[in-house]
Amino acid sequence: MSAPTADSARASLEALRTEIAKAVVGQDAAVTGLVVALLCRGHVLLEGVPGVAKTLLVRALAASLQLETKRIQFTPDLMPGDVTGSLVYDARTAEFSFQPGPVFTNLLIADEINRTPPKTQASLLEAMEERQVSVDGTPRLLPDPFLVAATQNPVEYEGTYPLPEAQLDRFLLKLILPLPSRDTEIDVLTRHAEGFNPRDLAAAGLRPVAGPADLEAARDAVAKTSISPEITGYIVDLCRATRESPSFTLGVSPRGATALQATSRAWAWLTGRDYVTPDDVKALALPTLRHRVQLRPEAEMEGVTADSVITAILAHVPVPR
Repeated sequence: MSAPTADSARASLEALRTEIAKAVVGQDAAVTGLVVALLCRGHVLLEGVPGVAKTLLVRALAASLQLETKRIQFTPDLMPGDVTGSLVYDARTAEFSFQPGPVFTNLLIADEINRTPPKTQASLLEAMEERQVSVDGTPRLLPDPFLVAATQNPVEYEGTYPLPEAQLDRFLLKLILPLPSRDTEIDVLTRHAEGFNPRDLAAAGLRPVAGPADLEAARDAVAKTSISPEITGYIVDLCRATRESPSFTLGVSPRGATALQATSRAWAWLTGRDYVTPDDVKALALPTLRHRVQLRPEAEMEGVTADSVITAILAHVPVPR
């Protein structure tokens, strides 16, 4: 069987979006974000109130991919070793052997990640950044591809531990899943009335439509997507503007700027172009940057949000012609 071409890989990823839509209605932006993260070898944080299909969305993505998937339900008593794995004593050999944890997979669903203490949250830092975990001083490589798709409830909900800035910065995108519109909610209820079971995605008709070979071909094509010096300068100017904003105590780091460049290239390729435009940058600015900034307390008290400040910066920074 011949290797996928860039065009066939793009078609497979478009089919991926169609498959997910069989289970999840009205979250097109989140679906697009997950596809962009796959192309960029990045991780995704999905935030929304309980019941907006955060976990279902990631499970539908897993069902549509020919990739190994594991899930961790984060709870207050979860320990780091429950995530990364640990050394287990074997009485027969009188030796310790490594028992891999669920992090050793292609797609890790980290469900309600902010319901576990910081010590356990931090167990994912090395995995997300270095694509490896170290247990007892020995580094162990994770499979490729490797994607963490984490879900969380808004931080004002009881029983949550806000993710520290260092961990938030490891996520390529933070996607907000809003409450559905009236028409979309009617569609959801109609599907359930007709027998849709969110716990049985196979019965809903979901099938794998893309695999590692498609992802590799797509990533190679994204790497060839050109970005002009003017667009690079525009990305830098946007990120520097967040550092100078009086509304933020913490602006976007250079890591955030490289992330915005990567997501803009992936989005440009997905839409059928081999070059990046300012509109590509604007389309991915909010999900790529919103979790990399920190509002001043007085700005929060006035009802200012990170999204509103970034939107104002997008309107203010000159766009290259």
